Amino acid sequence: MDHEIHRVRGVRIVGDYTLEVNFADCTQQDIDFQPVMAGELYGPLLDRSLFGEVTEDPEVHTLVWPDRADFDPATLHDWPIYKEGFCKRAGQWNAVPPAAARS
Repeated sequence: MDHEIHRVRGVRIVGDYTLEVNFADCTQQDIDFQPVMAGELYGPLLDRSLFGEVTEDPEVHTLVWPDRADFDPATLHDWPIYKEGFCKRAGQWNAVPPAAARS
């Protein structure tokens, strides 16, 4: 199977929860993450100080946060394709009580 491997090559905060993400193939996505900040993994990123600690992981070439939240670099690269699905899932993450999510 042949597919592209996408790598994040830079990130810059351009809004409250919006990042400019640059990729090795010289493309860029401006991504507003607020609609997907829900659940145990992404919900804590609503804390602006934590969100602001985003970095590029030099090994896997994607965005990471100190609380171990991250995104697949291919998802970031093709964000317009995945955005709607992530937003729907985020709504489900908020609707499920944490204890029920673990079972």
